[in-house]
Amino acid sequence: MEVELTARQVRIPKALREQAEEGMNRIARILGKTASAAITFRIQRHLHIAELTVKARMHTIAARGEADSQETALRAAIAHAEQQALRYRDRHLTRKRLPKEEKLPAAPPAVRPKTRAPEPPLEATTPNGSGSAKPRAAIPVHSFPAPRAVVEPHIIKSSEAIALRPMTVEEAVKEAEFRDRELLVFRNAAGELYVLHRRRDGQMELVEIP
Repeated sequence: MEVELTARQVRIPKALREQAEEGMNRIARILGKTASAAITFRIQRHLHIAELTVKARMHTIAARGEADSQETALRAAIAHAEQQALRYRDRHLTRKRLPKEEKLPAAPPAVRPKTRAPEPPLEATTPNGSGSAKPRAAIPVHSFPAPRAVVEPHIIKSSEAIALRPMTVEEAVKEAEFRDRELLVFRNAAGELYVLHRRRDGQMELVEIP
């Protein structure tokens, strides 16, 4: 896997490069075919931060680690990225193993009953030998298609999909990956509202709320 290392106000020693390459090789074995990976090292208020991004064929993984040293921060970022890679692989394998949706049988067409000629009235015999009974009427029979089963949706309320601070689209993608969320609602610096959604093919879809 091609690994691009970027250092901002810090130095990257040789041991840290080897640690990064070893971690990326483990992630590459999980995801299979991968395009590239980028790791950025920086320091903020005496806290070392390692930001990791892996671009696979149909999926992007973003992870972040913070610690007192570069090695520990990188180790935390790689561990988080490995967890995301394993979850993505399991979802991908489960989706492949699911059987195709069986087509529902078509409802039988409604059959109109054949009209029959009215039967002649039957003469009923009264005690005195006279009188007649009422004629019998033909009753049409209607057939209706079988009702389909209705599945009630299972709704779970959650407030974790809402970002509390303004952020850019790139920050929203990293935040969704960091939280492992399929949906994230956020605002940018101008106050515009957006919805970031992960589709079934792994692509991130951005929806602007008018």
